[in-house]
Formats: sequence, C-alpha cells, structure tokens
Amino acid sequence: MIVLTNKDTGIELGKITEAQLQFLVDQLEEESPTDTDYWLNRAELEILKENGADPELLALLEQGMGEAEDMEVSWERR
Repeated sequence: MIVLTNKDTGIELGKITEAQLQFLVDQLEEESPTDTDYWLNRAELEILKENGADPELLALLEQGMGEAEDMEVSWERR
C-alpha cells in the first residue's frame, strides 16, 4: 500500500495505487532517485489533469491542498 501525506501538516491524504504513483513519478520533478516527496501548486494540478491524471488521484491531491496555494506531498510504502 502507498500512502500520501501532506508533508507540511503531517496529515495523511490517503492511499494510492502503483499506477497512480508511477504517474506522479513520471510527471513531477525528483531531486534524487530516492526522492519521495513533491511540491505541488494549483498550476501543477492543472498540468496533471491535462496530462491524464486519474480523477481519484486528482481529487485526493485537491482535497489535501484545501484552500492553500501549494503543498509538499510525500509518499511511503507500508
């Protein structure tokens, strides 16, 4: 199981699939091969949507962002 967490608040956003994680890995910038976090803003969410992001993944990220303009999200296999 892969769990997404809002890194700033420590709040768990929910679980994602391997395919959803691979989409994030393919779409977002990683600082190193072992990087497990991503910075997202509203524009990034739109780009993910335009690039065919799974609607459930988008909803999870949008809900996690709430009213904020950006967030740092991390993932962890459990």
